[in-house]
Amino acid sequence: MENRSKMRSPEALDAMLMRYNLNSVQDHKNALLEVIQEIALLGLWRSKFFEKAVFYGGTALRILYGLDRFSEDLDFTLLTPQKNFDISKYEKAIQLELNSMGFSSEVEKKVKTKQSAIESAFIKLNTIEHLLHIGMPKSLSSSMHKEARLKIRLEVDTDPPKDKATEETKLLLLPIPFSVKSLRKEDLFAGKAHAALCRQWKGRVKGRDWYDLVWFISRGVSLNLYYLKKRMEQSGHWPRRKALKHKDLIELFEKKIDSLDISSAKEDMVNFAMDRSQIELWSKEFFREVIQKIKTIPS
Repeated sequence: MENRSKMRSPEALDAMLMRYNLNSVQDHKNALLEVIQEIALLGLWRSKFFEKAVFYGGTALRILYGLDRFSEDLDFTLLTPQKNFDISKYEKAIQLELNSMGFSSEVEKKVKTKQSAIESAFIKLNTIEHLLHIGMPKSLSSSMHKEARLKIRLEVDTDPPKDKATEETKLLLLPIPFSVKSLRKEDLFAGKAHAALCRQWKGRVKGRDWYDLVWFISRGVSLNLYYLKKRMEQSGHWPRRKALKHKDLIELFEKKIDSLDISSAKEDMVNFAMDRSQIELWSKEFFREVIQKIKTIPS
């Protein structure tokens, strides 16, 4: 691997930060989070990670497809199942890339406490130190804890459905031109529907999943029912050898909406929404009307 320990010109970082309106502490935190994510993706690209995996989830939608909300984690799925995949092989590449941009970070694999197909690691760095590094005024840091840490989780699904989704390559231009493999939007929609319908998130509602669903539907993206079916079969939420039809999907969503905690969903979006007026519309009736507009690719 080439030596990137020397500081790169600040021009690339300046260009990345020009995309944001930086006024509040939260504005700076969101910008810092996204800059770190993109630099980490560059490190993964350099280390040939995308020969084995694709980028998906909310952050992929944000960075690659223009989703109008911020996202915190980096989610990936392998192209083919691999029981012995080890995410720690890519930790140094991410850390070197961050160091080259002036970010002093730790990248550590999460030790599993139970058997699962998910490999995880965390990027960790001092929050105030790096908010100041990207230009946040010192006056805004007075109320922040000096030892506060920013954490970004990387998760890799090492056991994807054998009937894989369709991948595509997307170009990013900053901090330098590089490419990232992702799922196409129809498959990302299916993955997001799987999360909204099947995710168990510490007893709370991940409002980001529901926000993203509205984003897909409002842009006329069709959902790949076949990929959703495979995901649901694998997680035990749909019987194998039973077709998943459009009407089944609507019924599943209607049942989920019946028990949806709207207040919890809104609360989850507080630090991620760019325009909070959108989530003020949320109600069970709102989501029931929205799901009727879902378009699907038959399974």
